[in-house]
Amino acid sequence: MPTNQELKAKAMAAIDDRADWLLDVSKTILANPEPGFYEYKTAGYVSGKLDELGIAHQDGIALTGLKGYLRGGQPGPTVAVIGELDSLRVPGHPHADAVTGAAHACGHHCQIGMMLGVAIGIMAAGVQQELAGSVALMALPAEEFIDVEYRYGLHNEGKLGFMSGKQEFIRLGAFDDVDMAMMVHTTSSSEDGKFALGGTSNGHVTKYVNFLGKAAHAGASPHMGVNALQAATVALNALNAQRETLRNENIVRLHGIMTRGGASVNSTPADVRYEGRVRGRTAEAIADASMKMDRCMRAGALAMGGKVNIVTLPGYMPVINDLGMTDIFRDNAEQLVPAGDIITHPADLNRGGSTDMGDLSQIMPVIHPYTGAATGAGHSIEYIVEDYVQGVINPAKAMAMSVIDLLARGSAKAKEVLDGHTPVMTKDQYVAFQNSRLVEELYDGSV
Repeated sequence: MPTNQELKAKAMAAIDDRADWLLDVSKTILANPEPGFYEYKTAGYVSGKLDELGIAHQDGIALTGLKGYLRGGQPGPTVAVIGELDSLRVPGHPHADAVTGAAHACGHHCQIGMMLGVAIGIMAAGVQQELAGSVALMALPAEEFIDVEYRYGLHNEGKLGFMSGKQEFIRLGAFDDVDMAMMVHTTSSSEDGKFALGGTSNGHVTKYVNFLGKAAHAGASPHMGVNALQAATVALNALNAQRETLRNENIVRLHGIMTRGGASVNSTPADVRYEGRVRGRTAEAIADASMKMDRCMRAGALAMGGKVNIVTLPGYMPVINDLGMTDIFRDNAEQLVPAGDIITHPADLNRGGSTDMGDLSQIMPVIHPYTGAATGAGHSIEYIVEDYVQGVINPAKAMAMSVIDLLARGSAKAKEVLDGHTPVMTKDQYVAFQNSRLVEELYDGSV
């Protein structure tokens, strides 16, 4: 029976042999960005690459998601390796779509290359049959929670239950046969070294707010209208006044964009729309800040005598990185880069951002390491992956080796991780909790 290290050597050699192919995949996705739940072209491209590798898979999960399997020589747990399909909208980015403004300003294009790289490593001669269990290869949509009006529309049409990829995969049961999961995200932070492990993230809820007024001639008879844009301005000023009520340790973030400011400059704005985000490190902090945001939105409508429709959408939960899986990943990362370039952050170090990998971490063991391959601030026009070996090839190797450690030798390591893990909630509890957070309120400030 070959040793784990011998199996890892075969996997790494196979990944090296297909390195140019993997980088071409990631760069092709970079050149063709699509935002969440629009990723039909990207999904079709990834499906074709899975076909090229001879991996049977299901598509169309949560509209654009994909899932395939590599079965080991013996039964055992299933480890999911995840890549994300979606981009942001960052007009002005060097790789932005000229029409949609979509751009991979967060590095998700690298994750698909990583996922396919893991598949190549596990499929190397003599590796797959030595594993007791399966690898689920999962390409998921819509991690970036944007285009809220569009997503809420899909929900109301019955096309979506939840409005992000992993949330909807959980709801649909696509993770029901998965026991643990991993993925790696690119980073540009110098504090993260070549690989960064541990830490956590903010949770959040999302707001879709529609201020409703009454149109009138903006020059001749503004007094006959109800200015919804002024209502929104009052609301946002009130929201800024709330910041002194927020405790620093809760890392609360209140932010958003105006997506519609009215119909025309010579008509009093009667339909104004705002997409907002309430982030925080705990569910309690998020609930408190969400309540305050709602009060501010109502205050704007009350001040102008208009109406406001406030929809609160279930957002993400903080990431919990499994310690046993983290140790395995770190040991394997040390075979790729110097140990001093691997940073392990404290479990409570919060980056301030959010990810739906946090939702998955509530119901199963997961890890969400970072790889230092980019420059520029995340989600900006300056965010560029510069080192594609560190951005794609090394993470693929680290995850492939970690899968081998988990599933080789009768999957003893995977069983050890599972035996030592207590989920925060069951899948049914998670779905019920998230459903309870979807709330719509129409407030009339004219009465």
